[in-house]
Amino acid sequence: MKKTVILCFLFFGMLTAQSQELNWHTDVKEAISIGNKEHKPLLLFFTGSDWCGWCIRLQKEVLLTPEFAKWAAENVVLVELDYPRRTPQSDEIKKQNGELQQAFGIQGFPTIHFANGSDKEGKVNFEGLGNTGYVAGGPLAWLAVANEILKKK
Repeated sequence: MKKTVILCFLFFGMLTAQSQELNWHTDVKEAISIGNKEHKPLLLFFTGSDWCGWCIRLQKEVLLTPEFAKWAAENVVLVELDYPRRTPQSDEIKKQNGELQQAFGIQGFPTIHFANGSDKEGKVNFEGLGNTGYVAGGPLAWLAVANEILKKK
């Protein structure tokens, strides 16, 4: 009996963990398509995942929390635009991310832009809604800033 109860707890625990797992897109055109179908803006996370201390801190304090996961599922399509130093990336992703870094004028990490996107005849266009970065105070403080930005959409 004890084994059955333990197995049930483990099983439901895994389901809960999986339900809070976020889908971070790396292909911007795919993310735009999903955003347009779901009528949600993109959250573009410009990060140096394997070297940027503030990026890692933002991940731990906000982006990996249940509060953020719930909010993100309801409000945005997540896009990670990574600029790693040690982690390999395909040439296509490097090219895409470099172009987006230039298009959005990214000069520091982490930077998060909220935008609506369109992809017409292979040309990607964005309507910027606002941007933020690391916000001290955990997920609730960060989400308050994000919600203010999204009110403008």
